[in-house]
Amino acid sequence: MLINLIVNDQPKVFLCKPGDFLLDTLRENNYLSVRRGCDTTNCGVCTVLFDGKPVPSCSLLTVKAEGHHITTVEGIQEEADKMGKLFGAEGADQCGFCNPSIALTVYALKKELINPTGLDVKEYLVGNLCRCTGYIAQERAIKSYLGDKS
Repeated sequence: MLINLIVNDQPKVFLCKPGDFLLDTLRENNYLSVRRGCDTTNCGVCTVLFDGKPVPSCSLLTVKAEGHHITTVEGIQEEADKMGKLFGAEGADQCGFCNPSIALTVYALKKELINPTGLDVKEYLVGNLCRCTGYIAQERAIKSYLGDKS
């Protein structure tokens, strides 16, 4: 079946089967920043923005995304580059496997909340696991990205 999506602000048509998950459809079409992690929605590494909201693409059927806006990290490249530099400066970029999903989630947070608190950030990022860091360096980088000078 043909599915119409808007990926990174570009209209796209994908051929998929009824049981295909968005993660697989995107990866099969060279959106390789969307990564496979746990396949159970627990790690968040497959996160994309679905109409601006972070969702795990490993559990979203592609057919359910018909007509919706999907954003991968390639769609926010300038912002992702800013976050990447901050993550590097803070030593929060160890393996980088989770960085695209965290970048998307932080970007969505910045769009949704004005002056988020540290608790807001932690709650918003609860679905994004990182296996390499203790999150402290990531927190510092995220605070810098969000404009917190403290």
